[in-house]
Amino acid sequence: MEYELLNGRLTVRVPRELDDHSAKELKEEIDRKLEEQWIRTLIFDFSDTGFMDSSGIGMILGRYKKVSYGGGKVEAIHLNERIRQMMRLSGLCQVIRLEKGGARKDGK
Repeated sequence: MEYELLNGRLTVRVPRELDDHSAKELKEEIDRKLEEQWIRTLIFDFSDTGFMDSSGIGMILGRYKKVSYGGGKVEAIHLNERIRQMMRLSGLCQVIRLEKGGARKDGK
């Protein structure tokens, strides 16, 4: 899993499949980084992600609660239409910012 931390912004590259196993790993890594440093903005980059189940929704919601408790915010970028729809249906888009527009410029 790839991470980039710059000026209080942690960008997390979400894996190809965000299922129970990968959500658990991502949760542990992000929580570790949240304990080590003050993160003002947590960004989930879905550039490579084609599948997400309810455990992914739960993981994102849990990180939102942790980050927002300290006054931070959570964003999701480069969502495909399927994942965007899941976030809408789950209500997650009510608490985190989804990038405007659709897929990446390269069509993925």
